[in-house]
Amino acid sequence: MTLLRHNHSSLGVTLVGIERPLVAHFRGIPYGRIPSRFAAPEPVESLPQELDCTHFGPRCPQVPIDVGHLLRIPPHHVLPVEAEDEFNCLNLDVTVPKARLGTTAGERLPVLVWIHGGSQAVTFGSAASGLCDTTKIVEDSVRMELPIIAVTIQYRLNIFAFGDDDSSVNLALKDQALALQWVQSHIAAFGGDPKAVTLAGESAGAVYCHAHLVSKAPLNQCILASGSLHLSPPQPRERAAAFRSNLKHHLRDLGKLDLRTAPADVMVEALKRSEIQSWFLQMESSLERWQESLGEAGRLMISDVQNDSVLWRDGIWSMGVSDIVSAFDIAGEHRDKLKQAYNIYPNRPSSCKLGALDFINDYKFLLPIQEMVQSCKRAETPVYRSLIDEANPWQPSNGAHHAIDLILLFGGFDSTISPAAKRTGEEMRRSWIRFIHSQEPWSPISTAVFGPFGMFQELDDTEVRSRRRIDQAKYLQSVGSQALDKVFLALAAGRISLLN
Repeated sequence: MTLLRHNHSSLGVTLVGIERPLVAHFRGIPYGRIPSRFAAPEPVESLPQELDCTHFGPRCPQVPIDVGHLLRIPPHHVLPVEAEDEFNCLNLDVTVPKARLGTTAGERLPVLVWIHGGSQAVTFGSAASGLCDTTKIVEDSVRMELPIIAVTIQYRLNIFAFGDDDSSVNLALKDQALALQWVQSHIAAFGGDPKAVTLAGESAGAVYCHAHLVSKAPLNQCILASGSLHLSPPQPRERAAAFRSNLKHHLRDLGKLDLRTAPADVMVEALKRSEIQSWFLQMESSLERWQESLGEAGRLMISDVQNDSVLWRDGIWSMGVSDIVSAFDIAGEHRDKLKQAYNIYPNRPSSCKLGALDFINDYKFLLPIQEMVQSCKRAETPVYRSLIDEANPWQPSNGAHHAIDLILLFGGFDSTISPAAKRTGEEMRRSWIRFIHSQEPWSPISTAVFGPFGMFQELDDTEVRSRRRIDQAKYLQSVGSQALDKVFLALAAGRISLLN
């Protein structure tokens, strides 16, 4: 490991990072402090004169999961064990083109800020795991002569972000907002341009990105991959009480503890026993009217994966046919057309189960994208739509499923995947880099598709219909959320899992 020292002017410290042929890494930089459990984050007031940035910082305590399960990463790829610390998890990593480190104002580079996903419960795809390591995208940007800086952030999760009855809510959003302010204050001393920030995230990370758009965070453009607030809408605080009650019950069983006094490891055990797989944002004033606002971002890039609803697959396949039919019957006057649109026939069990997954996919992923694209066009906001259709490189029979875009985009496992998947990842990185540089990644009148078989194409509307259920999405739009939310909850509640 070759060390590199960088005198960071605005932080007033020397950062000791890692030097590679094309890039420099500065890892585990604290951007905030947590004074006490469930407290709002505060800026870091002081740092040592020399800060070791050669190791990734700790993540928020969480129930461990096998990230490789959903992604089909072969078991011989042992992902590193990541340190956890409730009060020191507010840290970030910066990857910089080595030759441009600390360049002058006129040459400042655009910045990508990445928010990882994980159902607001776990860290699914940190830089430390290798899954969302930004090395390749920054290296490719150098080779393209369109260099960028990349920032990945850690933040609070699950109950540590959810808060208790007396605390602020949405602490993860507040952590991330503090990180974005840190970028505004300190990225220039790395050679970055605080006025050219692209915020991006996948799944729950995209939910957070959408929330930052709505709350008018300091960003210039945004990338939403397989997620938006439509996937996990802000919920009334009354619903949050049920989640807390569940945890309180298990904490009492574990030693008459409560949410404030339980040690972090005991809290994680209570989380495990609670079987809460997914969390949500709680409604607050900054999120009001979120359905009608995309904030002030200058441009938007939106993508989905062919089979995003894989997260509910095991849960839906465990349902009886009668329960699936009953869920669709909740749609009332729309039930017959809805069942016909999704092949819900009581005498065809597999058709019912596949149809239920198709409905979840269209309602929570496809339809929101269609609506956001329409909103952008009405507002004359440039929007770039793409489809990710490259199959899982280790198990192609599993298709193009949720989160496979992380394997492709970041290229952390390129040495073991097929040449076709590598080509798709390379093309995705080229498109992202052009977008981050405020260029057109593809024609805005077309929809880009990445895959299958390593292909990249620009499609017209007719061709998109061969890839996505556009007619069904239009029908769902005509039905409206009041009826469809009930159907979705009957099908999906308690059935999501990252172990699919």
